[in-house]
Amino acid sequence: MDIRELRYFAAVYRERNLTAAARACFVSQPSISTAITQLEAELGTTLFVRHKKGVAPTASAEQFHALARRIIDETDAARALFRKPSTKTNVTLGLMRTLDVPRTIALLKPLTARSDVSLRLVGSDEPADARIISKSMLRKEEQFVALWSERYVAALPPSHPLTLKDKLRTADLAGVPLIDRCHCEQSAFFGRGAQRRQTAAIAQSEDWAIALVAAGVGIAIVPEGVARGNPDVAVREIEVKVKREVGLAYRASAPLADALKEFVGKLQKRRGPARTGRRTGTRKALSPSK
Repeated sequence: MDIRELRYFAAVYRERNLTAAARACFVSQPSISTAITQLEAELGTTLFVRHKKGVAPTASAEQFHALARRIIDETDAARALFRKPSTKTNVTLGLMRTLDVPRTIALLKPLTARSDVSLRLVGSDEPADARIISKSMLRKEEQFVALWSERYVAALPPSHPLTLKDKLRTADLAGVPLIDRCHCEQSAFFGRGAQRRQTAAIAQSEDWAIALVAAGVGIAIVPEGVARGNPDVAVREIEVKVKREVGLAYRASAPLADALKEFVGKLQKRRGPARTGRRTGTRKALSPSK
C-alpha cells in the first residue's frame, strides 16, 4: 500500500466514477482501476461495486475512507513541514457561483497543493488570471479548456408526488412551486413560459436551492452535480435536454503564470486539442509568464 493508491482510492470515493477519478488525478483510467484492485487485494475486501453509472462504495470503503483521508492529510502536512520557503506566485481564479462542491475541491487541489502558489478566489465577473465557468459565459478574447459536461435535472422533495415519475415533462411543472436560482446560466432558457411558473422562492446559492428543496418549499432545476449524492432530495430527469459545458477560461493575449500554464497544459493533454479553443475556432499558444 502506498500513498498513490490511497489518493486514487479517495478520488474514486469522492467521484463515484472511475473515469471522473482518473480525470481528477490526471492519470488514465486503467491506472486507477489497477490501484483499486491492488488495494482491495492487500486489504482483503471489496471497496467498490460497479453499476451502470459508475461505482458505489461498500461498507468497507466507508470504514476505510476516514483512515485513508487522515493518512493522505498527514503525509501532505509532513512534506509541507520541511519544505523550504519559496517565492510565491499570486494566482487569482474566478469561480462561477453554481459549481458543485466536490468538483470545486478536485479542481482547486492541484493549485493549493503547490507551495509556490498563493491562490486567491473571486467571483467569475471580477478581474482574474483565469476563470472556471460555463462555456455560455465565455468572452470573445478568451481560450476555453473543457472540463466536463453535465445535464440539468429536477431536484424534488423526496415525498413529492412527481417522484413517482422517472422523467418530468414541462407540463408536469406547470403550477408547481419552483425554486429559482439567482445565478443560473440558463435562466433565460428556463424562464420561457414564465406565465406558467409558480415561483416559491429565489435562492442566492446552490446550497440554499437544495436546502429549500429538502425543506419541501418547491422543486429546483439544477445542474446534475449540484444535486448528485444529496440524500435529502430526489433527482429526476427532465424532458428538456439542456446541458452546460464547464471549463477553464483565460485570455490568450495575457501572460499566464507557470502554475496556471501547467494546469492548463494538463487539461489540454487530458481532453485533447479538439476540445479547446476560442469561439472563433482559432487557437494560440500559451503566453509565457513573466
